[in-house]
Amino acid sequence: MSSQLKGIFFDDIGSYPLPKGVRLGSLSRDQYLQLVRDVLAQKRNAGVEVPTYPQFRNMIRMFMDLLEDPELTESPYLIKREHAKIMELEAVPPGQSVRVCVSGPIELYISAFGATNYTDILYTLAESVARFLAEAKGEGRMVVASIDEPSLGMSSNIVFSEDEICRALEIASSPCLDMDCEVHLHSPLYAECCARVPGINILGVESAAHPDYLKLIDKKVLDETDTYIRAGIARTDILSMSAGLNEQYGINLWDDMIRLEREVLNMESPLVMEKRLEKAYTQFGGRLRATGPDCGLGSWPSQDMAGKILANCADAVRSFLKKNRI
Repeated sequence: MSSQLKGIFFDDIGSYPLPKGVRLGSLSRDQYLQLVRDVLAQKRNAGVEVPTYPQFRNMIRMFMDLLEDPELTESPYLIKREHAKIMELEAVPPGQSVRVCVSGPIELYISAFGATNYTDILYTLAESVARFLAEAKGEGRMVVASIDEPSLGMSSNIVFSEDEICRALEIASSPCLDMDCEVHLHSPLYAECCARVPGINILGVESAAHPDYLKLIDKKVLDETDTYIRAGIARTDILSMSAGLNEQYGINLWDDMIRLEREVLNMESPLVMEKRLEKAYTQFGGRLRATGPDCGLGSWPSQDMAGKILANCADAVRSFLKKNRI
């Protein structure tokens, strides 16, 4: 599978804190796009090589609101090609490209239908996902694609067979056969299934918060399917991190934001992240394709703090690449 990117690249997952005091409902369309543009610049300034457009909007509703509009669909849940547009991509400056994330067909399906198994609707949603990706690719703004399936392997509402799940992902990723396409997972249980999908070539694993997840990935399967790993090297579960720190110190760090920031950034230092990256590289070698934070940063208390964790990531990646001459 060819790619415009070389070696190991540093990307992020997407969500990001809003500026203090800003509410989405109060912004005009132009103001919203300027906010997206500003955050893309923040991410690049922090050292993110392939930033994702910031997901300020709900990851489900930003797609389902379109898919449930009869004026924008040619049949139920099948978006018309001319309306398969992601508004945030309008904010990408000329000459720049980004990681484009689209909520996956399984994620979209269970949000609307729960524990049912209407495979025809699942495949229709998958075709709509493919159309969003195809449109983004055609606009020339997408250098990496991502199909976000955080519930896959986690939710008891998923009752489709593995073959049906693989087929849906195959449909969804079909525009990405000649480029890097990630699947963003919160569990590695379906990693082998995803690895066998022709359009997906990178498995995203949350290995910072859950280092044992890497042990569940079989490198032989990656070699057989020509698939790669995206290793998370920075924890983003700030509520869990702060809870552990609160218990350790016997205080509530949320009452002292300056100390919270200091403790979290010390806990997630460049050195700590680099050691995680070294571990992933030791296990997967050339099958390690991408790295960055585990998940999005939307739950973090400020844009400044989110930017600093990305900068720590960037320092770790630069040091690792330099030491290993990659």
